[in-house]
Amino acid sequence: MIRIGLRAHDYGTLPPEDLADRLAAFKPASIQLALSKAFPSAPGPGALSPGYAREIRRTFETRHISIAVLGCYINPVHPDPDERHTMLCRFEEHLRFARDFGCSIVGTETGSCNPDCSWHPDTQKPGTFDLLCFSIERLLTAAEKCGSIVGVEAVADQHTIASIELMGKLLARFPSPGLKVIYDPVNLIPMQGLEEDQSAFFNRAFDVFGDHIAAVHAKDFQMDRGKKRGDLPSGTGLLDYTALLKVIMRKKPGIDILLENSIPARAHQTIAFLNETANRISL
Repeated sequence: MIRIGLRAHDYGTLPPEDLADRLAAFKPASIQLALSKAFPSAPGPGALSPGYAREIRRTFETRHISIAVLGCYINPVHPDPDERHTMLCRFEEHLRFARDFGCSIVGTETGSCNPDCSWHPDTQKPGTFDLLCFSIERLLTAAEKCGSIVGVEAVADQHTIASIELMGKLLARFPSPGLKVIYDPVNLIPMQGLEEDQSAFFNRAFDVFGDHIAAVHAKDFQMDRGKKRGDLPSGTGLLDYTALLKVIMRKKPGIDILLENSIPARAHQTIAFLNETANRISL
């Protein structure tokens, strides 16, 4: 058995009760919840409270859904210091109230030198990594005070943490229990594709940062004229889910596997595909 969850806003932007009802039809174990994307009237900066968080938690728990990750995706290397500060303040606010949502992890990618996190030639320069570390250090100070976790997600080619090795470097820089990895194997596949076997690729990631993985994102990819298209529902592309689930089930049993880029029309099919694949695996 594996624990499959959904990214809430893939199923609409709705009032909490309505969105919870829609999600419950797919019987997910958990969700990734980005408040501003999921709810049309989510609290703005400075407006979160323990009471609001507990009410959202209750709304989903009564439908047997837990909140695995609070999504607060920011650009921690934003070129405008004032914008970056505003984003970091918002992330810190999520960290303070994460436990009231019944969740310990607040997730983000690691950004780029462009405000919209698109590719920029300076993103892979050492100075950008240092700026990311400055932001992560600030967030960890907040996380450690309130017992929450900063979850970071890599994106190949495009973001500051763009490879397995760079994620390992970041974790070595901050040996803190408050820093964990949201592992998205498709995001880590370079745009030109892999030069190694997928099983070796998955195992290499687990060798470098497996102990720090706190949640997994699941989607799929195709190669189109030599370039990766990585926004497909699981089971509709080239990702070797047998190899991936085998290493996950062996090394991280029970971890939340959160579907990305899934749609209501095929969610049941995607969930069935993952469960059937897992059931065929012999550990």
